[in-house]
Amino acid sequence: MNFDTKIVIVIDEDLAVWQKLNVAAFLTSGIIASNEGLIGQPYQDASGQTYAPLCIQPIMILKTNRAKLKTILNRATGNDLPVAVYIEDMFSTGFDAANRETVARYASEDLPLVGIALRGEKKVIDKVTKGAKLHD
Repeated sequence: MNFDTKIVIVIDEDLAVWQKLNVAAFLTSGIIASNEGLIGQPYQDASGQTYAPLCIQPIMILKTNRAKLKTILNRATGNDLPVAVYIEDMFSTGFDAANRETVARYASEDLPLVGIALRGEKKVIDKVTKGAKLHD
């Protein structure tokens, strides 16, 4: 199936593996929560066991450095794309309200970004994320 939109998560390439996985999981939830219709139907196996529904659209995971993350954020906001952010301080918090408090302490240009997630028209997302590479 072809989609008119693209979901991309861009992560700081220098993070530890556990941090990358954590950032990807949190950012995925942000994109899913802010885009109605991205969750499909529950799954069921041949034994009749049901499983939770998943996102209906593929998600690309890219990597780049922190300076490029800021560039991508600026491009995204300049194109009026909704953006989910994850900042370094969030690794030391343990709950949602504390995460929001850490983000609120920074001006947009000073956010210590370690990851961002975007969803938008494919061509726009490709332009916004130019320079980031597919995560290996």
